[in-house]
Amino acid sequence: MARIKGGLNAKKKHNRVLKLAKGYRGARSKQYRVAKQSVMRALASSYAGRKEKKRQFRQLWIARINAAARMNGLSYSKFMYGIKNAGVDMNRKMLAEMAVNDADGFKTLAELAKANLK
Repeated sequence: MARIKGGLNAKKKHNRVLKLAKGYRGARSKQYRVAKQSVMRALASSYAGRKEKKRQFRQLWIARINAAARMNGLSYSKFMYGIKNAGVDMNRKMLAEMAVNDADGFKTLAELAKANLK
């Protein structure tokens, strides 16, 4: 039986990595060994970045809710405690959206939160 060389599979693997490294500077986009290191690091960073983005959005929503709550005479923590006691089940994303675009609705929630503080 004839021997089968593995060149084709290696070439496919190299091309896959080099395609991901397209746009990198210098050897990072031309040489497989250097490109592989850069791509591995980039993929790890992009994974971490997707997690970081979630944290940053939550931080932004909390800052917006806090600003709107303070305009209505409450701190963020007291506002959240009050609406939790009132049985309002809204996430921070929606509360932040209300704080920015629907000040009257948010004021109603703030009054409800004030009434339900223990």
